[in-house]
Amino acid sequence: MKQILLINDVVGYSHVGMVAMLPILTYLGHSAYNLPTALVSNTLDYGRFNVLETTDYMRGTIPVWRELGFRFDAVCTGLMFSENQARLVADYCSQLHEEGTTIFVDPIMGDGGRLYNGITERHVGLMREMVSVADLIFPNYTEACFLTDMPYRKEGMTWQEAQTMLDRLTAIGTKSAIITSACVEGKNCVVGRRSEQPLAGFAQHLDEGLYFRLDYEEIPVAFHGTGDIFSAVLIGHLLSGEPLKASTQTAMTVVSQLIDRNKSLPDKCRGIPIEQCLDLL
Repeated sequence: MKQILLINDVVGYSHVGMVAMLPILTYLGHSAYNLPTALVSNTLDYGRFNVLETTDYMRGTIPVWRELGFRFDAVCTGLMFSENQARLVADYCSQLHEEGTTIFVDPIMGDGGRLYNGITERHVGLMREMVSVADLIFPNYTEACFLTDMPYRKEGMTWQEAQTMLDRLTAIGTKSAIITSACVEGKNCVVGRRSEQPLAGFAQHLDEGLYFRLDYEEIPVAFHGTGDIFSAVLIGHLLSGEPLKASTQTAMTVVSQLIDRNKSLPDKCRGIPIEQCLDLL
């Protein structure tokens, strides 16, 4: 059992973010804790929402935890709501990394070739700082483009370009990287790059080569929170000893099965009711 800290948002009316990740990691046998970046009334696609950013709470909580001696085997960061908050989390992750904590970073910034509302180029720069101390990051294709200053193309990439993008991500500092929602030579896929050196936090199977690619058939249904589910399943299996490529495939398979089981639900903005689907994990 690993002690995992999630730094992400808490959404009141939806199974996304922290709400989606906590039950998955607990079901997979880990102890999951949380440091919320914001309290959000509902996902933003409803058109009206309320957000309470929790940077001051975070700034007060971190020293309390240090005074009490709380330690974590791994940290996974998600959505940040301000530059000050991103700086605070980057500094905290840097300190934890020096103490031997495995750092997972989901650099949530955008999709479809553009940044989300409120995310600035300065935020991209701060996210690069978080990436620089990570053991594994898992941006989507759009986010990887912004992190590496490579152009976003709707038609996707060649396999060589995908490898170059992965190389540029590791050049920022992360030891290994996965790019989700990629399209390589006309195929929907997830691509990854292992670390050139063994990692203490999880297994990799370096004898299988530096890069890997896992194709998938896209289900034309758009649920909110599937990225959070992917992250939680991936981390849960990695920290249980399953190697990187196999854990990635497991996460992809679980997300696909969850989407297929719940595709008839009328309100996709609420995400997938994960507690009713834990048997698929």
